[in-house]
Amino acid sequence: MFEEQHFINLISNMGFPIVISIYLLHRFEKKLDSLENAIQNLIKVINSPKKEE
Repeated sequence: MFEEQHFINLISNMGFPIVISIYLLHRFEKKLDSLENAIQNLIKVINSPKKEE
């Protein structure tokens, strides 16, 4: 996502805490999307008809 020079420019323009916060929020958003997909798949599995053996 961030190239080194781009990251350095952001730090100098916005400040270190703001850049770190944005980076962490971006990572957290990806993990939330993944978790949402896993929950949706789990709901489908739970609601699917069960096979009798």
